[in-house]
Amino acid sequence: METHVIRIKGIVQGVGFRPFVYNLATSYGLKGYVRNDTRGVTIEVQGDRKKLKSFEQDIIVKSPPRSKISELSVEIKTDGEVFEDFKIVFSKEDKVKTVPVSPDLFVCNDCLKELFDPEDRRYLYPFINCTNCGPRFTIVKNLPYDRKNTTMSVFKMCNQCQVEYNDPTNRRFHAQPNACFRCGPYISLIDNNGSLLIEGKCAGNVDKIFKKLREFMLSGKIVAIKGIGGFHLSCDAENEEAVKALRNRKYREDKPFAVMFPDIESVKRYCHMGKKEEELLLSVSRPIVLLRKIEGNDLAYSVAPGNKYLGVMLPYTPIHYLLMKYTKRPLVMTSGNLSDEPIAYKNDDALRRLRNIADYFLIHNREIHIRCDDSVTRIWGDREYIIRKSRGYIPGEMSIDWEFKRPVLACGPEQKNTFAFGIGKRVYMSHHIGDMDNYRVYESYIDGVEHFKRLYDIEPDNSLRYASRVSFI
Repeated sequence: METHVIRIKGIVQGVGFRPFVYNLATSYGLKGYVRNDTRGVTIEVQGDRKKLKSFEQDIIVKSPPRSKISELSVEIKTDGEVFEDFKIVFSKEDKVKTVPVSPDLFVCNDCLKELFDPEDRRYLYPFINCTNCGPRFTIVKNLPYDRKNTTMSVFKMCNQCQVEYNDPTNRRFHAQPNACFRCGPYISLIDNNGSLLIEGKCAGNVDKIFKKLREFMLSGKIVAIKGIGGFHLSCDAENEEAVKALRNRKYREDKPFAVMFPDIESVKRYCHMGKKEEELLLSVSRPIVLLRKIEGNDLAYSVAPGNKYLGVMLPYTPIHYLLMKYTKRPLVMTSGNLSDEPIAYKNDDALRRLRNIADYFLIHNREIHIRCDDSVTRIWGDREYIIRKSRGYIPGEMSIDWEFKRPVLACGPEQKNTFAFGIGKRVYMSHHIGDMDNYRVYESYIDGVEHFKRLYDIEPDNSLRYASRVSFI
């Protein structure tokens, strides 16, 4: 019998990696443990040498689809305790933090089936998730990625959710945002004066909320919808008067609006789409994809005036899928802000800033810790060309073949700002920030920098930190 210590780096937290390792180890009859730490995942495992080699190979070959292994090392341990079984143990917090945080993940097919199954206890629950889907980057406050380090820490799981969370055979095993109607966050519908209309604490009230939203959309109203990384401003994309009103209230003269479609088939009725564009729309990142419009379609002219292209997206959260299920039509989904300001992501701030734009607000009480806009991309020359890299792609990690002598902050440009941190042989890239000539955007920039510093426990060189603080002046 041998004991191997396996250390894995990459996107291995919040993607079902520990349950995967647990089930793989037990299938081989191996003993030991797996745990998260601030560098990634550590496995100490005992068993026959041949089985251990096969186990290590399967970790690479069969790893969860949302994970990404950047480095795997194996050390043979000659002494230590003898294990009786294989366990998932509590996370260990080290001084050095290098594990990449997973991007937010679009809702998986298993959760979608439950969402629309009247017999399921999470029927119509707008925050349904599992280890394969749900919020990650936008709710994490610190590493390692455990519930106590996310904005879900304020929601204590009910007995049923706790049983799922503790069961290694359940796909919600250690799913940090796990929740249901009994114990988790809920949505509310309010008007632009802040008056509560309906509180969605049960499936019946969620049904009422989305029927109201359908009524509002069909009558030309504008609704601010809180999603995974901030608010969208939404209206019926086929209603010219509604789209014009949104454009006027938002002070957005002619820049195109993105449109969310119910499914890929409905996109084909409005836009030309090749195989690669379809793959991008259906990809894990679920970005906005630029597609050439089909002339003579039913979309309002003011969605993308004078433009041959349309920014197209598919639903990626349970709230979006519910909205599409009830409205059954393309909806404008543009950033919840006044032009040139950062996206609103807190309820009170959104109501204050957007009340003169939106007639109604769909809010919820799951805190968004860091705002994150939708990503925008296209196919150009048969390859993906990313225009705005944010939700679904970020935070990103890039390995380099040389080493930073000290942590370095790259402050980024004035327009279309993003920033990056260089640590050791890795570069961590930020989400989209925006144009820095707006003070609110500058505040968002500082929030983002401080968030990354806290996540990875880094303090860049003083002169560079000072540069980041005075760049707006």
